[in-house]
Amino acid sequence: MEAAHGTRFDLGAGFVLALVAVLLPLGVMVAFRQPANPIGWIFLGVAVTVGLGGLAGSYADYWTSGEGGSDGLGKLAAWYASSSWIPWVLIPATFLLLLFPDGKLPGSRWRPVAWSAGIGIGLLLVTALLTPGPLEDYKHVQNPYGVHTGIIDPLGGLAFLLVAIGIFGSIASLVLRYRRGHRELREQIKWIALAGGLVAVVVPVGVATYDVVGEVVANSAIELSILTLPLAAGVAILRYRLYEIDLVINRTLVYGVLTAGLGGIYAAVSLGLGVAIGAGSTLPTAAATLAVALLFRPLRANIQAAVDKRFDRARYEGLRKVEHFLGELRAGRAAPEETGRVLADALGDPRLEVLFWLPAEEIHVDATGRAVREPAAPGRMRTPVRRGDLQLATLVHDEALCRRPNLLESVIAASGLAIEISRLRAEVRRRLAEVEDSRARIVTAGDAERRRLERDLHDGAQQRLVAIGLALRHVQGLLRPGGEAATEVDATVTELTDAIEELRELARGVRPAGLDDGLATALQELATRSPLRTTVEATDERFEDRVETAAYFVASEAFANVIKHARATAITVSANKRNGNLVVSVRDDGIGGAAASDGSGLVGMGDRVAALGGRLRIDSSPDAGTVVTAELPCG
Repeated sequence: MEAAHGTRFDLGAGFVLALVAVLLPLGVMVAFRQPANPIGWIFLGVAVTVGLGGLAGSYADYWTSGEGGSDGLGKLAAWYASSSWIPWVLIPATFLLLLFPDGKLPGSRWRPVAWSAGIGIGLLLVTALLTPGPLEDYKHVQNPYGVHTGIIDPLGGLAFLLVAIGIFGSIASLVLRYRRGHRELREQIKWIALAGGLVAVVVPVGVATYDVVGEVVANSAIELSILTLPLAAGVAILRYRLYEIDLVINRTLVYGVLTAGLGGIYAAVSLGLGVAIGAGSTLPTAAATLAVALLFRPLRANIQAAVDKRFDRARYEGLRKVEHFLGELRAGRAAPEETGRVLADALGDPRLEVLFWLPAEEIHVDATGRAVREPAAPGRMRTPVRRGDLQLATLVHDEALCRRPNLLESVIAASGLAIEISRLRAEVRRRLAEVEDSRARIVTAGDAERRRLERDLHDGAQQRLVAIGLALRHVQGLLRPGGEAATEVDATVTELTDAIEELRELARGVRPAGLDDGLATALQELATRSPLRTTVEATDERFEDRVETAAYFVASEAFANVIKHARATAITVSANKRNGNLVVSVRDDGIGGAAASDGSGLVGMGDRVAALGGRLRIDSSPDAGTVVTAELPCG
């Protein structure tokens, strides 16, 4: 216990100022950014403890020198100065190591270590308060709170044991987290681990050798080792952007320089005009205020750029890339669809995705308008992009960007216009795709209805008419040949036969049965009914029914137009697959001059082809014949 009490450190003014200068600003910034994180409050608490210890030591020296002061306050100051080392040495040496950097214990199994440290520190304070006799650092001052009891020494021994468990357990937790953590966590921990290891060695050795090496050497070594803890924490925080401290420093620098600059401008304008115009005029004040108001925005932008360029290069470069892209976008040299690529480049995440939000359908789509699900890959985070209350998109990015909110938020804000334009274009693409799908569904439904009608005509009305014709022939055979009744029945059967042929022609126009055997077969059958010399060159490859049906009706309508209007002598039909499309071409040697007009068959052909995502071309120069070409996507 004697050695324990002999470890009261000589809190010189230099050490006190150094420790407070490091701990106080760190504590304020961390507590301000993350009030729920105890790291900031530990820094602040230790800073206050050190400051009070220095003040108490100064007052105790003043009182013990006999120059004056209150006896009660002097004894309290001497007692606190002798015991103040306990919180500011042991709390950083235990809880700072256990909780750094996120303010949480590494796991539930480390709770006994935390409890040991807390109880041990509390017991040391109690024994320091109650140990009777002279104070170690003020031998002629009796402990005003000491009590004579045999429990003090056992409590002191237990306290040192629990504190030792807390210190070495904290070091062990830091080592394990370092070994199991990711690269950035290791970089953060290595500084505090180095300082913690130094404290774990120097403090026990300093206490054990206090009487050997002397008070000055032991105290100095222990004080310097403790000072390395906040210094190491400061390096980890500032270098690896913990707790968004870089944002606080950035804003402090910007607005500090801005305030100084505007103040200088105000003073210069006021003083210059005051000297030129003379005292008593309000013009200098008004002119200085106007100058400050006009220069605020450009000066702030220039200072922010200079600070970013020097202290936050990634943000500076990211914003420059976004600004360059926006300039190219306004000039028409870049497309809004490149927004995702530019954001990935600006944020340094090549896997970044921009998913555009469509509130009406409550889905995300990509730049092409295709609905997508938000990926749930490990290590990927989602950040919504909003304009007021309207959500525009969701950024799926590396979780490391969440630890750099200044970069992420600045780049998103700068690219808001490009994201909004891209979202609108994606929504238009999706609507167009829906219209095309709807047209395709209508055509497919129409074709299916035609097939049903063809089947009903063939299997229903046509068969019944044939049966009626056969029945009439049977009745005709029962009548006297050459009689009036037989002649009438014969004429009726002839008309019925003509009706059946017309019905068959109508059924063929609905959908040829030859399509069941392929497009080539159907086109050959179509050619056999043509009164002109017709050549067919068609692939035997099969395609989707709706594609074959559309190709057949294009050829059929082109045939009809040639026969009715072209005055041609020959027709050539080709149907082949080319570059993922079924290309159907009908060429004639007629007078040409064909053109699509409202209500014409060529317009209907174009609509049918467009409904399947294809295109129709008509080349028809006068006296040069006509070529009708349809390109139908077929995969």
